[in-house]
Parts: sequence; structure tokens; C-alpha cells
Amino acid sequence: MPEESNDDVRLLAPAQVAELLGVSVDEVLELVQQRRLRGARVGSPARWRVEEASIAEYLDEQAEEARRIALWRQSNAASFPELWGTGRIDQPD
Repeated sequence: MPEESNDDVRLLAPAQVAELLGVSVDEVLELVQQRRLRGARVGSPARWRVEEASIAEYLDEQAEEARRIALWRQSNAASFPELWGTGRIDQPD
């Protein structure tokens, strides 16, 4: 007996995804072509649909990338004394 999956895959139209992400439909289709969003052409006539779960994954990736960029910029702005200390060792009197 085959196992049944309880996972419901919800597919959204590119216009819906564009509204959620605040980008154009063309940008959504480009993200699908770059495989940053999971999408497929379904129906007759075939129309693009994007898997809803991939939107959350994409947003998580974007947040992580922004976090890493911020840390990189912060490390580049830090002075050497902040990173490595003053370099001076206090000698007891």
C-alpha cells in the first residue's frame, strides 16, 4: 500500500508571489528560472505556478545573506585595536 503524504503543496500564481515579495512578475519568473524559487508550468494552457513553501525559504536565504553582509561591513569598519586589543601589556609596577 503506497504511503500518502499529508503535505499539501500550495501553488501560487506569479502575480500573487510578486505582490507578497513586492517585486514585479518578471522578477518572480526570473527567480524561478534561477531556481531560487521552485516553480513549474501546470495546466492547459501551461501557466507558471510557484510553490508557496519556496517563498519562505527564499526569504530566509535573503535574511541570512543580509545578516552576513552586515557582519562583513561591521568587521571592515572595526579598527584593529577594537579587534585585537591595544597591543599594550600593562606591566606591574
